[in-house]
Amino acid sequence: MLTGWTIVTLIALSAAVAQAFGRFSYGLLLPAVRDDLGISNTMAGLVGAANVGAYLLGTMFVAWATSRYRLLGVLRLGLVLSTTGLLAASFANSPYGLATALFIAGIGGACVWIPAPMIAADALPPAQRGLAIGLMGSGIGLGVAFVSVLGGSVRASQGDQGWTSVYFIMALAGLTVLLGVLAAVRHQQAAPSGGGGFGGFGALKRMRGWLPLLFAYTCFGFMYLLVMGFLTTRLEDDSYWTNVDAAFAFTLMGFAMIFGGPLFVAIANRFGPRSALAMAFGLWPVFIAVVLTGHYVPTLVACIGLGFLFSGLPSLITLYVVENTAIEDYGPSFAAATLAFGLAQTISPPIGGFLADLTGSFMAVFLLSGFIGVLGLLTSLQLPKRNQ
Repeated sequence: MLTGWTIVTLIALSAAVAQAFGRFSYGLLLPAVRDDLGISNTMAGLVGAANVGAYLLGTMFVAWATSRYRLLGVLRLGLVLSTTGLLAASFANSPYGLATALFIAGIGGACVWIPAPMIAADALPPAQRGLAIGLMGSGIGLGVAFVSVLGGSVRASQGDQGWTSVYFIMALAGLTVLLGVLAAVRHQQAAPSGGGGFGGFGALKRMRGWLPLLFAYTCFGFMYLLVMGFLTTRLEDDSYWTNVDAAFAFTLMGFAMIFGGPLFVAIANRFGPRSALAMAFGLWPVFIAVVLTGHYVPTLVACIGLGFLFSGLPSLITLYVVENTAIEDYGPSFAAATLAFGLAQTISPPIGGFLADLTGSFMAVFLLSGFIGVLGLLTSLQLPKRNQ
């Protein structure tokens, strides 16, 4: 059992490197990157789009790769790419150099995230598989909290140009996790024999409720980056928070993410993934409305709530796929669902940046995110119940 929990821990840390470091850290560092490089919000959104666009391409690759290669091999490749991208970002001195680095990290993120839940779930007994999946979100939350604390302290001591130092430290952490995964993580899986169909959709269509699940994941992909990608900028620019206070809000959100996955998996175990997803999507616009007030204490509380949802929603979606697919279909199925998710999050940052430049604030950006949350609520109610 110790070996199983060791594997789960290392896979959760891999998710932290690929997602929290390689993808979500850009949202926290965006104000410093924008001011240090002297770029507009639209350009900053395009740099972010390079990362999520690569994630989209990465999911297409993973859909093909997991039909032919074992999940662990794909995850190892992703961790190498994520760490390489972080290191390249630490040496970037232009938006184009940073976009290239984040592109590499984005491909790595897809290669890590899609295999990670199944590898973690298979490391524990059947009764604890849901918990293992929830802990993937906890790993991402731990990474976000770490980046928040690190980014805030480095920016306070080095100024806006300190964002490159943050990426270098994250690269070192990624290398440490990579060595641990290569040394300790094993996964029993028969060699795949293909059959996932184009982009994995052939396998996905064998899963019951695949269409509403696909739409729900797409809604999440679009709405979450409008908040995570622009939260600190919204608080600093529109609500006139200091960079320290804005970083603190991001930190609280990251710490809440540690617990969001296990909490919503527990809710799903009691009421089913369908009801848990509907609850999570329904809470999203509520917390968005509170953040828009800009009031200090209520906004901090709302950031904690958003943190629970940030890790809870993908954990629920992943749990649904794991419960409703065979292991030979899991990789291509989840990759196909993530393809739609990736497309949504690719267009999300540029749209958010454009709206901010067009309106002169991030009000419309957050209102759009809340509206998509309502659509996610309606879509999740179309999923079949667990006992059907």
